[in-house]
Amino acid sequence: MDEDLSTFLRTSWVNVVGNLAKIVVEGSIGLAFGSLALIADAAHSVADLLASLIVLVWGRLAFEGPDPGHPHGHERVEPLTALFVGATLVLLALKLLWDSTTGILEGPSVVYSPFLVFGLTFAIVDMVLVYWYTQRSNRTLGSPALDALSKDALNDVYTSLAAVVGVFGAAVGYPILDPIAGGLVSTLVLREGISISRQNVDYLVGSAPPADELERIRSEIYAHPAVEGVHDLRCHYVGPTIEVEFHAEIDGEFSLYDAHAVETEIRNRVMELPAVGDVHVHLDPSGIGEWKDAPESPPE
Repeated sequence: MDEDLSTFLRTSWVNVVGNLAKIVVEGSIGLAFGSLALIADAAHSVADLLASLIVLVWGRLAFEGPDPGHPHGHERVEPLTALFVGATLVLLALKLLWDSTTGILEGPSVVYSPFLVFGLTFAIVDMVLVYWYTQRSNRTLGSPALDALSKDALNDVYTSLAAVVGVFGAAVGYPILDPIAGGLVSTLVLREGISISRQNVDYLVGSAPPADELERIRSEIYAHPAVEGVHDLRCHYVGPTIEVEFHAEIDGEFSLYDAHAVETEIRNRVMELPAVGDVHVHLDPSGIGEWKDAPESPPE
């Protein structure tokens, strides 16, 4: 098995097991003592578990190369998977906000127990370890799906910390803090779900990369000594990577052999940029002025 795929699958399994453990421990304690804050935090992890399973089963397609039905590979599968993660979080957060509002209006039912503290402590340590492992594994993979899972694991830590407010309230005689903490947890979940969804929609619809990334690509093209001008530079996302197309103007006296060598060198330079997935170069003789767009000026 390919080493990257093996790392991807192992990391996905860590997320599955970590979320399952959090659900069982935190959910059972929350139900036993009526803590809406713990139940909301555990319910958040139900969505995380589902997302982890989807990434495990579906995300592996991104490691398959081009085939007759997918000539550009399967790069869009990962952001599609990550988008599912984000959308699931948004829907769950809205449900939890409704439950928290109902709990505030109808009155809390939480009963304090030291087991509530244990459940939250377990949840926080569990998700810190899952986040650390996923981030470490994804340093070399650069997987959007694993990135979404790691962000979600870190978000779990924040939501568990927010749930501490509810447990503290139950401990000191203010149980109303429990549904309030549940509402805070829901708001954090909603914010993260929207963020993940927006990022991966950009990947799927082929949006242009950020301005600083465009400038980095342009500068790398102009860094080749043979390039005298660049026009029709177009960059867009294909999955999580950037596809680059441009016309480079060089001296018209170059032989076909030398021009081909220059084209190869320019392409290789741009391909070395971490965010770039593919490059298409068209060489033009400089100075003949037939371009539909005015040539761009070299960077300062």
